[in-house]
Amino acid sequence: MAMQANDIENLIRASFPDAKITITDLAGDGNHYAAEVIDASFKGLNRVQQQRAVYAALKGKMDGPSGELHALALTTKAPA
Repeated sequence: MAMQANDIENLIRASFPDAKITITDLAGDGNHYAAEVIDASFKGLNRVQQQRAVYAALKGKMDGPSGELHALALTTKAPA
């Protein structure tokens, strides 16, 4: 089952309420998205730590072959 971009944003926003979040549907199929998440809480974290935090916010939606979200190209950073 495909996810909508706003569903992905809502999951991320629940953990990062003040983040700047941009979700892009890459293939138009509801399964392949890109997300950019810019949040002050990422300051001092390396990229892997930042991305793990975002994946945790997705609450298992990408887990395994039966996950609702097939692919997410993720860019994370702290605000400049």
